[in-house]
Amino acid sequence: MKPTHGRSRVAIENVTPQIDCGKFPAKRVVGENVEVRAAVFGDGHDHVKARLLYRPSQQQEWRTAPMYPIGNDMWSGNFVPNTVGSWQFTVQGWVDHFDTWASDLEKRIGAQTDPLACDPETSEDDRKRATEIQTQLHKDIALAFRSGALLVDRASAGAKGEEAKRLKAFGASLRASAEKKVTRYENPLMPEIMELVERYPDLSLATVYEREIPVRVDRERARFSSWYEFFPRSAGEAGKHGTLRDAAKLIPQIADAGFDVVYFPPIHPIGRAFRKGKNNSVVAGAEDVGSPWAIGAREGGHTAILPELGTLEDFDMVMDVAREHGVEIALDIAFQCSPEHPWVSLHPDWFLIRPDGTIQYAENPPKKYQDIYPLNFESDDWNNLWHELLNVFLFWTRRGVRIFRVDNPHTKALPFWHWCIAEVQRQLPDAIFLAEAFTRPHVMYGLAKRGFTQSYTYFTWRETAKDLREYLTEITQPPVSDFFRPNFWPNTPDILPGSLKTGLRASFQMRAVLAATLCSNWGVYGPAFELMEHVPAKPGSEEYMDSEKYQVRAWDRDRADSLMPLLKTLNVTRRAHPALQRNDTLRFHGTDNEQLLCYSKRAGDDVVLAVVNLDPRNAQSGWTQLDMQALGLRENEQYEAHDALTGEVYRWNGPYNFVLLHPEKMPAHILHLRRSASDK
Repeated sequence: MKPTHGRSRVAIENVTPQIDCGKFPAKRVVGENVEVRAAVFGDGHDHVKARLLYRPSQQQEWRTAPMYPIGNDMWSGNFVPNTVGSWQFTVQGWVDHFDTWASDLEKRIGAQTDPLACDPETSEDDRKRATEIQTQLHKDIALAFRSGALLVDRASAGAKGEEAKRLKAFGASLRASAEKKVTRYENPLMPEIMELVERYPDLSLATVYEREIPVRVDRERARFSSWYEFFPRSAGEAGKHGTLRDAAKLIPQIADAGFDVVYFPPIHPIGRAFRKGKNNSVVAGAEDVGSPWAIGAREGGHTAILPELGTLEDFDMVMDVAREHGVEIALDIAFQCSPEHPWVSLHPDWFLIRPDGTIQYAENPPKKYQDIYPLNFESDDWNNLWHELLNVFLFWTRRGVRIFRVDNPHTKALPFWHWCIAEVQRQLPDAIFLAEAFTRPHVMYGLAKRGFTQSYTYFTWRETAKDLREYLTEITQPPVSDFFRPNFWPNTPDILPGSLKTGLRASFQMRAVLAATLCSNWGVYGPAFELMEHVPAKPGSEEYMDSEKYQVRAWDRDRADSLMPLLKTLNVTRRAHPALQRNDTLRFHGTDNEQLLCYSKRAGDDVVLAVVNLDPRNAQSGWTQLDMQALGLRENEQYEAHDALTGEVYRWNGPYNFVLLHPEKMPAHILHLRRSASDK
């Protein structure tokens, strides 16, 4: 098939970052560098140039940035998006005839010799041949000057003002030089002339990459955030059912501990039909409050508030308190219904109808969840269903919510999320979505590609050094890191992992340190974590005994052994160190003990090194094997290691340093590395 532009000789391939051939956007935050790489090449020996074209998606005019060769026909360039929203970029390449000409001219001028300077013993015939060669070379150089003048003329046609005058003058000087009869030509090309001509390339035959590649640019909190989850109904005094106003009283304390996102499980009316009792009992007593995820009752559905919690005005007050303390409220959006949800009677076709005419409740045989009806995304009325679900998000955004934690998104249609999240962010570009997607890798990644800003991860179950290294390497490097932002949680109301069932303080400390330093986004299911809840509902279960999902709990937040001081230290350290606010510089370092996990992050001169004892019962020791180049230090340099957890300062030297961590004291170091005063 004959190409449309057959005279365009440059090929552009292997453009990155690009997710599934540009079907989905890569992710960045405002002010974060977008490095673009591409193979840009052409036929023959003509020189090739390339540049980036980029713009916010709503703008027509492209902005440009240069690309530079990095070897083997690969080119690299970058741009820094300065607004939240959708951006796009592409790559343009062309044959640079002027640069090719300049390179050839330099070779010709360098090949000049003086025939009279030949060896005295050179024969007359050899002298004659040398003279003929130089004469022809001079003619070639003179002709090259004229050819170069034509190329400069093209550049001057695109220039204006003083720059156009300078280019025209240079073209005239090339023609004048071509007329001179000299024994040796000097190279007329100065760096400033080369730079000036490069500003006005001839793009008439340029190739533009076949795709305009999307980039989703979020605000900074998408990359760096600290979440704290608690149930407002457990915020009351003496175990009484709490209210939103009670919850508001806890926000200053949570903010003081350095958390910037407070996450509420569903706050909507709870169904009474088939309500679950304590510890997930299928029989509920008169005083049982049910599961907040059984959404909907006669008081309303996903846009209503459980009366025991308060009113929409109370919710507005919570939002005001949060803003006053620099905290955002994240709401849980769970698209499922109790049998009493208004949608059940108004839109029964939004649910699966069984042959006997009843609605299919949630089920994972042999488990049955009669208190929950899942939505049917294959409904004939899917279009109205989609818009109603979108309106749930928009309702809460009108009350100021900009962060949503979405429950079980992997059980809803992927095309729905692709459309819905884009619609919300089209109206509110700063909206953030966290996917509670404890599911298969392709599904988890598929949700991220389709718009989810952050995602829960498998960190909760990764406990060995080997597993942590492998998993973190996968999710913090391209191609995965271009679209997937992890959020590390040591626990959730649904998950009491094996690492915490020991009940050992060191287990909780170690998992908190790992989550807070390995990942720039992290969170805890608050009171259960800080007070070290660790008893499962039954052996082998990940459910908590007396789970807060099914009952109101009274928490002694002032308990002497609370881990809240540690959580505050971690958050303060994260805020103080830009290195901990990103994932792309994570590097693992060797130790001679697999019970010690050693890793670092770096942002410019800010270098943080963590060493974590993965054994909560026993002291572990060993020698580090640090990659000094990754730390920005010389191979045998002396430096200071300041421990953010204990305040101790160690004087280290080179890559090999001894570490001893006692779990009863503190099972980890978080070390800020500083050059010794004499080495600065």
